Amino acid sequence: MSDIISVKNLSKSYGKNQVLDNVSFKLEEGQIIGLLGPNGCGKTSLIKILTGLINDYSGEVLVDGEKPGKSSKAKVAFLPEKTYLPTYMIAKEAITYIADFYDDFDKEKATRLMEVFQLDPKQKVRTMSKGQQEKLQLILVMCRNAKIYILDEPMGGVDPAARDFILETILKNRPAGSTILMSTHLIQDVEGIFDSILMIRQGKIRIQDSVEKLTKDGKTINDIFKEVFSVDWKY
Repeated sequence: MSDIISVKNLSKSYGKNQVLDNVSFKLEEGQIIGLLGPNGCGKTSLIKILTGLINDYSGEVLVDGEKPGKSSKAKVAFLPEKTYLPTYMIAKEAITYIADFYDDFDKEKATRLMEVFQLDPKQKVRTMSKGQQEKLQLILVMCRNAKIYILDEPMGGVDPAARDFILETILKNRPAGSTILMSTHLIQDVEGIFDSILMIRQGKIRIQDSVEKLTKDGKTINDIFKEVFSVDWKY
């Protein structure tokens, strides 16, 4: 398999606060990769760099062979952790809004998934619960025929009963051969879908390997996560 994302000697600081420290890694095309780490470890900054939202960094970042920018954005479907839709919009308008931006957006599929998710097409974003907003945003992302999907906490605002349904939606609507990079704290709920893991601690890569190799001794990814980050909670 070829590398869909390549990062070499990446560093990013906010003033004196260095959030990414000489980070290097490569991600293989066609995989589902778990991006794991505690709050403040650098995950969000990394995601924003990969999606072209941050460009003041040092090092080399290539997304499908290109520096993050207009061309790479056309290949990447991004689900941010926070709602980005104007609150005055109704759900149906949000679908039209995204369809106007991306040629690869499947408007018919989006309308169909709104029915599956039981979302009212005439409901305004401001009156939706956090879970409803996240479902709408997930539809807008997964109805693109993208090469790369970057999902930041896609299940953060939904109840446990809805998580399996959301995972199923992601997997069923993922185009063949596409790559998913998913940031999540709900490791136990989702680790079964991951092909490989990227763990970040204090701005550095602590673990990058396949799930098969990491769990060969019987440990779960959640077990390994606790081992890596338990030192942060010791006095």
